[in-house]
Amino acid sequence: MKVEFDYTVETKKGFDEAVSAVEAKSKEKGFGVLHTHDVKATLASKGFDREPLKIIEICNPKYATEVLNKDIKIALMLPCPISVYVQNGKTYISALRPRVIADFYPEAGIESIAEEVDRFILSIVNESR
Repeated sequence: MKVEFDYTVETKKGFDEAVSAVEAKSKEKGFGVLHTHDVKATLASKGFDREPLKIIEICNPKYATEVLNKDIKIALMLPCPISVYVQNGKTYISALRPRVIADFYPEAGIESIAEEVDRFILSIVNESR
């Protein structure tokens, strides 16, 4: 069964409220918020305009350590990104599915860890909407 690369939901919350909800739910579930990239502001500073977009990088040290011990190259897919963006007047929350990381590194044997983190990420997204 093919797993989607992302999990995206529409939210009735405003953009800033959705960003705050993702940050709060991440912390509540044991994931630190490492950084929130304001992509709109960064692009605006270079002369490019776009609708609001923030990328929230989250990480759980226990899971990160476990997967990095299996294969250091998994660092290329860490930390877990969750995006909040506005498109056509609607606000969305979108996350990379951690389950797919196991497909990129089949020899690492991280399937069970990836499944567990995937459940956390989906719950963060769903509870933030």
